[in-house]
Amino acid sequence: MNNNDNIKKIRESIFKEKKISAEINSLINKAENSKREEDKKMIESHIDKLRISLQQTNSELLNYLEQTNVPAPLTGNLNITANAKPEKKISGKEIEKAEKIPELDKTIIERLKKEKEKKVEKKEEKKTNTYANLSNKFFANISMSLVKQKKFRTIGRDLIKANLNYTLVNYVSMLFLTTTIAFIGSFLIFLFFLFFNLSPTLPIITMATEGIGLRLLEIFWIPIIFPLGTFLFMYNYPSMERKSLGGKIDAELPFAAIHMSAIASSLVDPTKIFSIISSTNEYPNLEKEFNKLLNEINIYGYDLVTALKDSALNSPSAKLSELLNGLATTITSGGSLYEFFDKRSQSLLFEYRLDKEKNTKAAENFMDIYISVVIAAPMIFMLLLMMMKISGLGISLSTGLITLLVVGGVSLINIFFLVYLQLKQSSTA
Repeated sequence: MNNNDNIKKIRESIFKEKKISAEINSLINKAENSKREEDKKMIESHIDKLRISLQQTNSELLNYLEQTNVPAPLTGNLNITANAKPEKKISGKEIEKAEKIPELDKTIIERLKKEKEKKVEKKEEKKTNTYANLSNKFFANISMSLVKQKKFRTIGRDLIKANLNYTLVNYVSMLFLTTTIAFIGSFLIFLFFLFFNLSPTLPIITMATEGIGLRLLEIFWIPIIFPLGTFLFMYNYPSMERKSLGGKIDAELPFAAIHMSAIASSLVDPTKIFSIISSTNEYPNLEKEFNKLLNEINIYGYDLVTALKDSALNSPSAKLSELLNGLATTITSGGSLYEFFDKRSQSLLFEYRLDKEKNTKAAENFMDIYISVVIAAPMIFMLLLMMMKISGLGISLSTGLITLLVVGGVSLINIFFLVYLQLKQSSTA
């Protein structure tokens, strides 16, 4: 290995040491701010691993420095020998050219600096979540005991795959606190409706005239439905977030695979493929997954195949998981990366087109349902209520109450459709 290779290795080792040192400093700050002993122990074990990696990198750096031969600088005055050629006289034109060159160099250097300058965004340190700390204060012990019993194991996997910055104990504590707040709020609403009524006309709030027993039968469901709905939503939220992120990754993956195929055709190192894709900023959701993969290689010291299998296991997208596992198999067996990415990009692009066709047909059906439910149904319902009021048959409601029912029903249906569209768009975008 020559001096140029040694110098290149020295630069890489120094850069790696800087990254590891920055990570250690960040973890030390987190450990100081953390109030839970378990989090501190996890962070300290992580710091120990990074220190071992730092020592290994430092020893490699010393070896490269020992192998590098640097010539000593010349000292003292140089004696002119007898055979030395006489100094060449410089003409006036040559002097003018020499004076013009530095100005040209200055402009070129300034232009190159402007092209290479990159705006470095200052990453603000994330502040601790007050709500999460409050949840841990009240429910950390209960959550810890349930997690040790291997309860909520599916939530733990979904938290990792959805890139949610919560530990399993932390999220379970938040689940219990949110459900408790929902129960207290619904119980207060239950007490209000036990003694009072709401009316669309003035006065809006009136005293209830029914007996307490009948009133209980009418509103007993309020303190049950709201906490139960809150618990189910919090329980399923990590899974919904994982599916949403998986849909976004699936939408970016066909085009990223084509890009990776083009990069692989130049026979670069497989690790460079992921770093190039991450640096393009064209695939924001895939970029996060590839950055996690690169961190496992550069910081934790895993080999590429192990990092690929680990990332495939924690990926929110089944298609990305298949791609990473297939890539690990191709590297192990010594296959062609270009052929692998080329064939996989073709199949992914075909599936992407099929999904787009399905979404188009689903949107047409959705439009027909929306017209029927939101436009036709409320008009028919309002006509029926007006006819019942005029004829005196069945339930006779006032005009204001009929208007309130129709407007409120249409508003609720529109909110439902908007939520559904937002969820559908986030899962396919």
